[in-house]
Amino acid sequence: MRLCLTLLCLLFTLPLSAAQLTLELGAKRQQWQSAQLLAHPQARDITIDQDVAYKRAMHYRAVPLAVLLEGIGADDHLQAVALDGFAAEMPAGPLLQEGPAQAWLAVEDPAQPWPPLAPGKPSAGPFYLVWTAPQASGIRPEQWPFQIATIRRLATVEARFPALLPDPALPAQDPVRQGFALFQQNCLACHRLNGAGDAQFGPDLNLPHNPTEYFQPAFLRQYIRDPQSLRRWPQARMPGFSREVLSEAELDALLAYLKHMAGRKP
Repeated sequence: MRLCLTLLCLLFTLPLSAAQLTLELGAKRQQWQSAQLLAHPQARDITIDQDVAYKRAMHYRAVPLAVLLEGIGADDHLQAVALDGFAAEMPAGPLLQEGPAQAWLAVEDPAQPWPPLAPGKPSAGPFYLVWTAPQASGIRPEQWPFQIATIRRLATVEARFPALLPDPALPAQDPVRQGFALFQQNCLACHRLNGAGDAQFGPDLNLPHNPTEYFQPAFLRQYIRDPQSLRRWPQARMPGFSREVLSEAELDALLAYLKHMAGRKP
């Protein structure tokens, strides 16, 4: 028994094993080990004043993401896939810019692991997309994917998932169209709709029922703003969307899109 306890304690004191990041940016698949990235010629020690995942200032060893995106252009579309099935859709343009907001790939050092995101949970590693000066370019929390395993170039969401598209007869300035763009930015990383999407994290938002069909409007708004205020349980993973992240007008547009799609089930 004593030997078992000793071995168990030793297991928990061992450093994390090195991780591997896969880049699928074209015909060639590339893989980076965490040690390679930590020693990359352009790796820097950076400070993130308001870290989205940790809700406080954090210090990282990081590489400018643009230097890893060889062959990617501003009009390309990328997807970051996390270990837990979170799939963040990302236009490449903001990821390639050098400022004012700049994207960095923070790399967790196995010898100096990051703190857990919460008690009993893992860290944001092994790879985490962070931003310096994010407010300068309106970077949203969903553009900070963590626990990244793969970054890949894909066709746009519209081309890959036509089941997500609103009625093409809608006017160009219809709020539903703005809501569709907001759905891609804020919801598609976790949810599917009409069975369309790559995320494996949350439930489908139209099948079998759309939340606008079973939530009273005021309660649905409350749920999006602060899920735990409406349904509280320890395993809940949906974040709240504050007015700083999603304005009232933007929330109106997002709800208009969801209500519209309730009438466009397969």
